[in-house]
Amino acid sequence: MIAAVGLALSLSACFGGGSALAPGAGLEIVRGEGLPAPGVADTSPAPREFVLGPLDKIDVVVFGIGALSAEDVQIDTAGNIAVPLAGTVRAAGRTPSELSSTIEGLLKQKKVRNPDVAINAVDIRSQLVTVEGEVKQPGMFPVEGNMTLLRAVALAQGPSEFARLNEVLVFRNVGDQRMVGVYDLRALRAGTYSDPSIFANDVVVVGDSPSRRAFSMIVQGAALLSPLVILLTR
Repeated sequence: MIAAVGLALSLSACFGGGSALAPGAGLEIVRGEGLPAPGVADTSPAPREFVLGPLDKIDVVVFGIGALSAEDVQIDTAGNIAVPLAGTVRAAGRTPSELSSTIEGLLKQKKVRNPDVAINAVDIRSQLVTVEGEVKQPGMFPVEGNMTLLRAVALAQGPSEFARLNEVLVFRNVGDQRMVGVYDLRALRAGTYSDPSIFANDVVVVGDSPSRRAFSMIVQGAALLSPLVILLTR
């Protein structure tokens, strides 16, 4: 009991009473040798299938029939690809598994017995997330694997000096509805809630902190020959 109380007091001193990691925030404090090693499922999460789009490059593999396979096939601006024997096939708007099933069906119509088709991504250019606002390197980045908000911000080299970490917006189109989620990077880093998934065409905007920017400008311009008191509103 004494050890548990001592550990709790240590955490309070380290993180402060208002921290998301402070005792009493729904967290259980346990003694141990550190974090346990992750399992195979933890380090190799199930891949999230994506939707193909114009200008993406793929390999079309027909197992056992090399003449019907094609490498580095680029989806044209109309969203189509040309597949040997199958002809012109609509690829944009379909997942790789949906496209492989479609090609298998077309090959069956051409009397190919039990075709087995796989679609391998080579260069996916249509699956992008935009990260802008108060980050060090704004831009558009590929959505690879199980992309999350923290990973997207990391691709932009992290928040800038003047970032408002509790005002990170994620804009997303769902059907005909434009939606926005508001997140706090500090809470995500502390594990207060799960890191949200990021999808292609999402726009992440990291907010600006006027108080931090004003403080920096004042300090840079002040001689500081006497104590400086600034009233901040955040």
